[in-house]
Amino acid sequence: MNMLERIEKENMRYDVPKFQTGDTVSVHIRIIEGAKERVQIFKGVVTARKRGTMGGNFTVRKISHGVGVEKTFPLHSPRIEKVEVNSQGRVRRSKLYYLRNLRGKAARIREKGII
Repeated sequence: MNMLERIEKENMRYDVPKFQTGDTVSVHIRIIEGAKERVQIFKGVVTARKRGTMGGNFTVRKISHGVGVEKTFPLHSPRIEKVEVNSQGRVRRSKLYYLRNLRGKAARIREKGII
């Protein structure tokens, strides 16, 4: 194992739950405003996930006041306090970019049933 791999392994997070595209997640983000620090929750559907060691990230989409908002989060960022999986969705694609063009009931994702 070379030096870069060792440094990456030390900085990786191992408390991230297993989730995939289509799942509804709540991402708790630490935000610093001046001297104060607070936690803000961004809740939405995971539309994309890029796996990898330190370069892994995921994109979450939500509708805020009728406007679609997407944020991409690095998976191993120290700014992310925690990620909670609210529900699991049943999808057949790895990237859900087609949700950008859908509105209302058409943009729903079916929940994964327990078998």
